[in-house]
Amino acid sequence: MDDKIETACRICGYDDGDAVFNEYGAPQYVICPCCYNESGIGDDNVSQVRELRGYWVASGVLWHDPKFRPADWDLVKQLANIPPEWR
Repeated sequence: MDDKIETACRICGYDDGDAVFNEYGAPQYVICPCCYNESGIGDDNVSQVRELRGYWVASGVLWHDPKFRPADWDLVKQLANIPPEWR
């Protein structure tokens, strides 16, 4: 992820365009309004990311802050936002 800003949550794919990891790969410690994961906490290796994603999905893909959930929300489209190296 050299010199690439990440804007999508590695766990659920929520992407509002704000950086969750900066261009140097440093976490911005942003709490995702969808899955409630904080960037930089438990999302620094693929196995942890997959475990957290599995827990979120098994728990019913509930939104932590429903006011951010789009009316036409599509789980599959949101998951497609996850960078390939974190799927």
